Amino acid sequence: MPLTLTRPALIRSANFIGGEWTVATGARLDVTDPATGDTIACVPDSGAGDALAALDAAHAAFPAWRKLPAKQRAAIIKHWNDLVLAHQDDLGKLISREQGKPLAEGKGEVAYAASYIEWFAEEATRMNGEVIPAPVPGRRMFALREPVGVVAAITPWNFPAAMIARKIAPALAAGCTVVCKPAEDTPLTSLALVLLAHEAGVPPGVLNIVTASREKTPEVVDVWLDDSRVRKITFTGSTPVGKHLARRSAETLKKLSLELGGNAPFIVFEDADVGAAVDGFMAAKFRNGGQTCVCPNRVFVQRRVFEAFAHQLAARVAALQVGPASDPASQIGPMINGRAVQKIERHVNDAVAKGAKVLTGGRRLAELGATYYAPTVLAGADATMACACEETFGPVAPLTVFDTEEEVIAAANDTPFGLAAYFYSQDVRRIWRVADALETGIVGVNEGALAAEAAPFGGVKESGYGREGSTHGLDDYLHTKYVCQGGLD
Repeated sequence: MPLTLTRPALIRSANFIGGEWTVATGARLDVTDPATGDTIACVPDSGAGDALAALDAAHAAFPAWRKLPAKQRAAIIKHWNDLVLAHQDDLGKLISREQGKPLAEGKGEVAYAASYIEWFAEEATRMNGEVIPAPVPGRRMFALREPVGVVAAITPWNFPAAMIARKIAPALAAGCTVVCKPAEDTPLTSLALVLLAHEAGVPPGVLNIVTASREKTPEVVDVWLDDSRVRKITFTGSTPVGKHLARRSAETLKKLSLELGGNAPFIVFEDADVGAAVDGFMAAKFRNGGQTCVCPNRVFVQRRVFEAFAHQLAARVAALQVGPASDPASQIGPMINGRAVQKIERHVNDAVAKGAKVLTGGRRLAELGATYYAPTVLAGADATMACACEETFGPVAPLTVFDTEEEVIAAANDTPFGLAAYFYSQDVRRIWRVADALETGIVGVNEGALAAEAAPFGGVKESGYGREGSTHGLDDYLHTKYVCQGGLD
């Protein structure tokens, strides 16, 4: 089925460097529909020369952009927000086609992305400094907040609009310029957003984007890692890649924001509202087919309510409609590619071999295509299974019984990761004990939908550092300059 947009010009097939759409020399990269494998469009498979050109443009544009009054930067970013919302239907279709999520989710992601653009447009005018009381007469002391410089943003495939928006919007608000490399699987949405930013009035060179395949990505990113003109790296993706970026950035001491892997626990205590816990789990787990970094990956249910929770959850999961984004009835789309399905299948097979029981799902949906896997609930999961140790990144819910609060806290924290955690309880004393004890950057208490533009998003331990969203997200694009003026007495 052809991708039909109200505004076909949103589909771009070139890099955007220095205010111009530029076709890279060399190979092209096919962007495919994960539901069918059909090619949607071709974009440049860029190399080091393209990355350097983008950096040159960003570096040249930085002095003027940082000096532009914050109110004017805010007006441009607000106009970008307006254009994104005006093209919500087309952008939603673009997301659904290249990423695979149902159309309703694609349109919802556009609204979510726009919320970050709007938030940081407003924050641009609130980058207040401090006047520090001087310890001696005749002196004035100030702390000023200034943009860090050129930012390199590297974004993942699972939320191609939201991830780029919550990296680029604060960078622009702070007065930074940007070079961006979107995921090889989903570059079209990012290119469309950059087009709209340009139309909103972002000056040439302030925002640049280059596309590249998985194989060529190191060549592109290494240019930015090695060049001291890039002062910050912001990355969302796997922990091994994040560690590599941190090591390479050490040579030039770049600032980093790393939102990395997760292994989120979801805990249901015996005093929980079981129906509300099932509702919250469905919202947290099956958004985007389980392909989110904050999806519950390990589900712990206290023994007294285990059967009730498992029964209700299995019934809800079995009723989910799986199909392509083009079908309005679809609630779960295809996985992003064949590698993703292979990992899911490996985790389920490993769990079953070690004693887990499939309550629903547990198989490929070959009748729909090669990238579909049935939403799955497993009972009898334990810490020896791959699904407890690795992030499945798919629609699989492994359930584990627990008996005591101390036991489940120890199990929840027994992971090198610490991005998100969820728990359900109606005991206010337990709520604060458990929220304090969980070693994660984000905790959902009786709530499955966590993300908001006004809230800080990020992890601890090997889930990374830095925050996106909120005033803390803006701070990650600024540094503090101390100014001391004497001789005033």
